[in-house]
Amino acid sequence: MANRFEGVTALDLTEPNIQDPRIKCVKGNAANMQFSDGSFDFVFCAEVLEHVPTPVLHEVCQEIERVASDRILIGVPYKQDIRVGRTTCYSCGMANPPWGHVNSFDEQRITKLFGLCKVEAISFVGVNTSQTNWLSAALMDFAGNPYGTYDQEETCIHCGHRLSPPPNRSLVQLVATKFAFWSRKISELFIEPRGNWMHVVLRKINDV
Repeated sequence: MANRFEGVTALDLTEPNIQDPRIKCVKGNAANMQFSDGSFDFVFCAEVLEHVPTPVLHEVCQEIERVASDRILIGVPYKQDIRVGRTTCYSCGMANPPWGHVNSFDEQRITKLFGLCKVEAISFVGVNTSQTNWLSAALMDFAGNPYGTYDQEETCIHCGHRLSPPPNRSLVQLVATKFAFWSRKISELFIEPRGNWMHVVLRKINDV
């Protein structure tokens, strides 16, 4: 981006460490950015919105619209079933979505979240057929979610503790895991392949 624009501002909850004189690193919160309206010709937001707590998601998207004067590029997982690969926190006992992804998106949801913009282009990356059902998800929860994304950097969304691999399962949990596996496989027989990642180019409607 620094090769395409005169100046770039990189914002994160902790100040980014980017050693490039063309890039200004800023510590900030996307739900309350300390920039004036229309400060940026182009706002790029990828691998962010799926992590934003759902109660403040709309607020974050409004802030992105507010600071943009022209175009916005959003990158999010596409139609991700966040029950697949979820984990169990063995500090608080709560289930967690994979990689801390608390939101799932499709074209309609992005359009609704960015009501002051119009969609200019949509593209997809990769292919995904992963999907489960309530029975398989419930059985996996009972079994302790043994195949979750425990190597992720993201901590538990409920208590903030680091996730650790599950302990050995009981015989009943092993049986539950097997039933969960086959239940999910049956669901996936009816799933059409879809994009794994979605990029949406939005243009600000400045006369609204």
